[in-house]
Amino acid sequence: MTYKKTILITGSNAGIGFITAKHAALAKQRVILACRSMPKAEKAKQEILQLDPNADVWIRPLDLGSFDSIRKFAETIERDFPVVDALVNNAGIYPMSEEYTAEGFEMQFGVNYLGHFLLSHLLLPVLSKAPAARIVHVSSVGHMMGNIKPNTFRGRKFYLWGMPAYGQSKLANVMLSNELSRRLPVNMTSNAVHPGYVDSDFFRNIPGFIYKALRKFLVSAEFSGKHIQEMAVADGWNNRTGEFISSQGPLPKSRKLNDLKLSNWLYEESCRLTGVEPVDAEKLTRSANLEASTLS
Repeated sequence: MTYKKTILITGSNAGIGFITAKHAALAKQRVILACRSMPKAEKAKQEILQLDPNADVWIRPLDLGSFDSIRKFAETIERDFPVVDALVNNAGIYPMSEEYTAEGFEMQFGVNYLGHFLLSHLLLPVLSKAPAARIVHVSSVGHMMGNIKPNTFRGRKFYLWGMPAYGQSKLANVMLSNELSRRLPVNMTSNAVHPGYVDSDFFRNIPGFIYKALRKFLVSAEFSGKHIQEMAVADGWNNRTGEFISSQGPLPKSRKLNDLKLSNWLYEESCRLTGVEPVDAEKLTRSANLEASTLS
């Protein structure tokens, strides 16, 4: 019998996340849509079921702007899905004016990065039980504009339409991916991807005239979503870890990604901010092996 993988995708009711979920479901994998809006998640689920009535699709509420919501979500996943094979950290926002998470973090840093940081760590127990687990972080070429500035984590004096905040969050995404690739057990991988300049709901908050000018340069989410689905489940990604690639077009990479001291500091600080312990690969492996032996 073919092993059915369980794929969890954040922000999967539209855009790249939905395309990724669609391709995973049509490939006969179990798909969990982790979304803030349950009506939108249900609509996305029904669209997939129209393509394949037998698709194995689940929806669960997740607000990455609230640590309480993330913790409740992780508890629900651990209860309902004992093993998760792949986590796709896809959800992202770009508010044009400064907003804040429930814990008081600047919204882009809090949702795009810190929320996914907490989620990834809380799901490590169920990921570690998979034969070969994968975490895929959707970042952006926009990381080139980023700088890790601790005094902006809870807000900026000058928001500048969100570009510096967006760049920081996407730089932090790749640093997290790289840091996890160095810390996770050997049966788990972590990679990051720039999906290309995709026409998606990500641009919903920008002024209409700017979107109209940009749209001629944007590409469909179809190719990028399929590529991300392959990163999550395809054999071609077996044992590949610590990579940062582009689905479409060239990908310049910030030299800050080579700063291991900064990467380690951000990781340790993020553990402190979210209240989680740093990854202990040996402990994760022992726990997964113990549960496997108990069930056998």
